[in-house]
Amino acid sequence: MVEIDGALGEGGGQVLRTALTLSILTGRPLRITRIRAGRAKPGLQPQHLAAVRAAAQISQAQVTCDYVNSQALTFAPADVRPAAYRCDIGTAGATSLVLQTIWLPLALAGAASEITVTGGTHVPWSPCYHYLAWQWLPFLRRIGLDGELQLDLAGFYPAGGGIVQARIAAAEAVSPLRLTERGALKGIRGLSLVANLDMSIAERQRDRALRRLAGRHNRLEIEAAEVGANNKGTALILLAEFRHSTACFSALGAPGKRAEQVADEACLWLEKFLAGVGAVDEHLADQLLLPLACATGPSEYRTARITPHLLTNAEVIRAFGVAAIEISEETGKAGLVRIAPARGSSLA
Repeated sequence: MVEIDGALGEGGGQVLRTALTLSILTGRPLRITRIRAGRAKPGLQPQHLAAVRAAAQISQAQVTCDYVNSQALTFAPADVRPAAYRCDIGTAGATSLVLQTIWLPLALAGAASEITVTGGTHVPWSPCYHYLAWQWLPFLRRIGLDGELQLDLAGFYPAGGGIVQARIAAAEAVSPLRLTERGALKGIRGLSLVANLDMSIAERQRDRALRRLAGRHNRLEIEAAEVGANNKGTALILLAEFRHSTACFSALGAPGKRAEQVADEACLWLEKFLAGVGAVDEHLADQLLLPLACATGPSEYRTARITPHLLTNAEVIRAFGVAAIEISEETGKAGLVRIAPARGSSLA
């Protein structure tokens, strides 16, 4: 059994999700204590519980203490079953984080699977649906993990209710990634969206972003659109396309938050990235760690910023002994991430 201290590093939900994925992939039972000890409300909240139960469902796992506010958990997986699954978080908890927990085990299970997840699709403190579709999934395809995503209904905080459908293709192997230079900027595209609000809000977000980013590149395109949802919300998503890479940033609306502020927030993230030397954005940097720990050879990429989230994720992977991870430079700076899957590992 692998013992994981949930207070490791940041002490957040990523410790739990990464540990669940690795438990399934290695077949090793897991005991995790002090779950989310670093958070204001420690223990399992509904979105974390949804990830636990989705992981248990696909792997026929035996689980103890899987209830809201639980701060300890045991998880003993069996075989992963490719199938069609459904998961309803029941709150505005992030659908993206549930999908990221189970995608890799299902991809490596030998046949395609489908899953429908209901919850938040554009909510704070998590990748929004469009980040998954525009940035995360294309990089998964690049390393041999194919699939499709479809947004049936958007879900904003606090009501949630969004619906995402995913088809996860069977993968033969995970390919290594070498990405230390992003290359020249080829253009910037974006999407300014609203749900159940006046279209002028989306247009204001778009127009502010276009003015702020004018001159960055002669190919600058941002679409304003409405999205189906059961509640109100707005978002602006920006994607910078380079010769060798892409980087994605977003911002969400909130009551009392002006459309121009939403645009400024997304643009500021992008401007910081453009001013640096990163080949991948800081969010993708920690999301790539786990799949590349399963690759057939070593990987190396340059992140725009070394985050506590990245360092925490690396510590959990090391605890399972599946890969050696080296991260150059200190927190807050750009740096190289090197991943060498362990020889003889059941993942490589």
